[in-house]
Amino acid sequence: MKTPPSLQALIDDGVIDEVLRPLKSGKEAAVYVVRSGNEVRCAKVYKDMAQRSFQQRVQYQEGRKIRGSREARAIGKASKYGRKQQEVAWKNAEVDALYQLRAAGMRVPEPYGYFHGVLVMELVTDAEGFSAPRLGEVELSAEQARDYHRVLVRQVVLMLCCGLIHGDLSAYNVLVGPDGPVVIDFPQVVSASGNNAARTMLLRDVNNLTAHLGRWAPELLETWYGEEIWALFQAGELRPDTELTGEFTPDETEVDLDSIRQSINDAREEALIRQQGREAAAED
Repeated sequence: MKTPPSLQALIDDGVIDEVLRPLKSGKEAAVYVVRSGNEVRCAKVYKDMAQRSFQQRVQYQEGRKIRGSREARAIGKASKYGRKQQEVAWKNAEVDALYQLRAAGMRVPEPYGYFHGVLVMELVTDAEGFSAPRLGEVELSAEQARDYHRVLVRQVVLMLCCGLIHGDLSAYNVLVGPDGPVVIDFPQVVSASGNNAARTMLLRDVNNLTAHLGRWAPELLETWYGEEIWALFQAGELRPDTELTGEFTPDETEVDLDSIRQSINDAREEALIRQQGREAAAED
């Protein structure tokens, strides 16, 4: 295929040798399958700021550390330089998170470097060596759904122990490799201690996964892992190997149980709508 201009610099520098094919394109980035020596990897090319919407970014960026006081002031003033630095910070958030989470033992693609605004990382494949499907694209047995839920809840715990929350976790940000689920897409990663919406985002992430996997294992819909995890985190008692029960006794004077259950139902409906949209697109 014709080499995209954004990847030509990586070929010129010897980082990759060839662009094989496009893998996927989303609102934030386009991903390509590339060859580097004898290895097949993927390259994530972030789209320009002008092509993307920043309307919801403030919620995600709250609490993120900005490198340098000048950059922080510029971003606060929303100057041209500040917007450019905001773009750089947005891209660096995923790169930094990948390295940190991989080192912590989380199931994420291995990063190989960040060059000219392009993230080169492991290509997650299935058992036959093809690009791994998303969790939202596969049929599961009840046993598989329960196992995947257990693994993914543990990934949420590992992230939180690193002080991070995915912020946009769903069945479409999880790939299914031969050894189970692998979590991807971290540009929206949130600071657990520095973001006022951290609890809400954590619960949404867990509820999204529970709602989807609960289609095959309905008993998962009666669990409260998100609330349990957050309570342990707030109490300073959450560890990577903490045993979870999925049980939680909320303070009904402070917690709106109906709202929590409604959020789970909303997540289920959103997952169904996404799936139907993808099926319709495939038929077209």
